[in-house]
Amino acid sequence: MLKPHDLQPPAGSRKRRKRVGRGTAGKGGKTAGRGTKGAKARDTVPAWYEGGQLPLQQRVPKLKGFKNPFRVSYQVINLDTIDETGLDEVSPDSLRERGLVHKRSLLKVLGRGELSRPVTVKAHAVSATAESAIRTAGGSVELLPLPFGGPRPPARGNQHTNR
Repeated sequence: MLKPHDLQPPAGSRKRRKRVGRGTAGKGGKTAGRGTKGAKARDTVPAWYEGGQLPLQQRVPKLKGFKNPFRVSYQVINLDTIDETGLDEVSPDSLRERGLVHKRSLLKVLGRGELSRPVTVKAHAVSATAESAIRTAGGSVELLPLPFGGPRPPARGNQHTNR
């Protein structure tokens, strides 16, 4: 019968640690696997030292966060606001005349509120709920092309300003 004092791990599964620096006679003695001379043979090199190169902890920016250089920001307008304007054709130009959106801003229509009449909407982006509400009210939706052409705008600034 096996008893607790007879238990031991399988042969070769536990390796003894290498004892270095125990004199010239022993294996791993004298230089203890560090070679001869130089800074690495002594205890003078900090673990983070990179040979005079600017250390990683100084290269990494101190302030946290990230500014996405490709972010597309829209100015939003909701269905209840469109209903209050009384416009039959809603576009960035018509909303700009009423002071509801800024000059050269991209327009996105969101689905808060309800429409009581058919409206033609021309915008750069429309949410799914807003589009379904406009179509059920008898209106139509036309997506305007983005001014920068692609799916995202070109990055501005450099590697330091885009943090």
